[in-house]
Amino acid sequence: MISEMVLPEFEHEMASTRKVLERIPEDKLGWKPHDKSMTMGRLAGHVAELANWGVHTLKLDQLDLSPRADGTYESHSMTTREDTLQKFDGWVAEAKEALRSTPDDAFNKTWTLTAKGQTFLSMPRGAVLRNVVLNHMIHHRGQLSVYLRLNGVPVPGMYGPSADEGSGF
Repeated sequence: MISEMVLPEFEHEMASTRKVLERIPEDKLGWKPHDKSMTMGRLAGHVAELANWGVHTLKLDQLDLSPRADGTYESHSMTTREDTLQKFDGWVAEAKEALRSTPDDAFNKTWTLTAKGQTFLSMPRGAVLRNVVLNHMIHHRGQLSVYLRLNGVPVPGMYGPSADEGSGF
């Protein structure tokens, strides 16, 4: 099954992501390295919410990011580490369950991302899970690790020890 092949990678990336989120300093949530950059709180929230995009990818045919009065989709910004970690853990658990219960043929069904009537992407669910959920999360997690470094916060190892943990090699 496809889900059995993807699940170990998903679990590893979520565990690595959680280690980064655990180190976000609450007194630096408004910090950003450049005017065009997201604040640390928004970037951390975006990294966390991408786990929920796994649920959207596997359970919906489309995600519309347009702001809605009914709160159907609302982006997350970190206000406290505890709140974000709690939400992240819940989203990860939901995404893992959705992944386990997704039949192979569903990974080939088209999934679409839209906002304000514009389509940003439309591709098979399996590709969305890898490209938009996992790779996108890894990309922003990398940015977040630079934010940590620039603020003197030790960066956790994600694929082995980090420079802050000692290479061991």
